[in-house]
Amino acid sequence: MKKRFFRMVTLGIKQFRDPYYQGFAGQLSFYFMLSLVPIIILISQILGTIFGSSMDTAMDWLLQYTKGVVAEEVRNLLSYKFAIGNNIFLFLIALWASSRAQFAMLRITNFTFTDGRSTGRGYWRERFRALVNMCFMLLTIIFALLVLVYGEAILGVVLDILGISRNAGDIWLILRWPVAVVFYFMTISYNYYTLPTEKVTFKEIIPGSIFASVGLLLVTLLYATYVGQIADYDILYGSLANIVALLIWFYFLAWVLCLGVLFNKVWKDTKNEEENDDTGSYYE
Repeated sequence: MKKRFFRMVTLGIKQFRDPYYQGFAGQLSFYFMLSLVPIIILISQILGTIFGSSMDTAMDWLLQYTKGVVAEEVRNLLSYKFAIGNNIFLFLIALWASSRAQFAMLRITNFTFTDGRSTGRGYWRERFRALVNMCFMLLTIIFALLVLVYGEAILGVVLDILGISRNAGDIWLILRWPVAVVFYFMTISYNYYTLPTEKVTFKEIIPGSIFASVGLLLVTLLYATYVGQIADYDILYGSLANIVALLIWFYFLAWVLCLGVLFNKVWKDTKNEEENDDTGSYYE
C-alpha cells in the first residue's frame, strides 16, 4: 500500500505539470462567481413555482449555518428580489449561465481522465451535457433544501405513521447534520460520476469524492479563520472586499475539486497496474 501511495503521488505530479492545469483554478473560480446568482435565481423560481415555497425559509436555514467570510455576501444575494417570474426566456438564460462552472469542470475532468488527449466530444455536445447536469444539480440542491428545512415536519409525519411516540424535534436535532453531510457527499460524487465522457463506475470515484469532501470543508474552515482573524480585505478593496473574499475562496475550492478528479485518476491507474502485475509483488 505504501508503494501504491508513492506511485499515486508520482503519477499525480507528472500529470499536474501540464500547463493546462495552471490557469484552471482561476477560470473555475470566475465561472463559480458568474454562476452563483443564476443558480440562486433558478432555485428561488423553482421553489416558488413548483413547490409553492419561498427562499425565506431556506435563507433562514442557510444564514444560521453560514459563518465568517461568506455570511454577509450570502445574506445580500439571498435578500435581493429577483424578478424573472414566469418569463421562460430569462429562465433559460439563467440556466445557461449557471451551467458555466459545470462546463469548466467537465473539460478538466475529461482532460485528466484522457491524459490530456481530449477535453470532451465537442463544444456544443459537452455544453449541452453540462446544461443537463446543471438541471439535475439544481433538483438535488432544492431537494436537499426542502429536506433540511422541513425535515422536522417530515420526520414527525413518518413517526406518526409508524406509531412511534417520540419528539421529532429531538430526533431531527441528531439527524440534521448527518443528513446534510450525506447530501453534500452525494452532490460531489454525482459530479465526479457524470462529468467524465468515458464512463467510470461509482466505486471508482468514491476515493476522490471523499478527498474533495474533506478538502472543501477544511479549506472553508481555514480560510474563514484566516479572513476573520488575520486578513483585512476592506483596507485594500473597500466595498469590493466581500466579492474579493468570495473569489479567493472559490479559487481554493477549485483547486480542491481539481485535485479530487486527479485523485480518482491516479487511484484508478495504480489499481489497474496492481491488477496487471502478474507476479503480485508490485504492491504489498
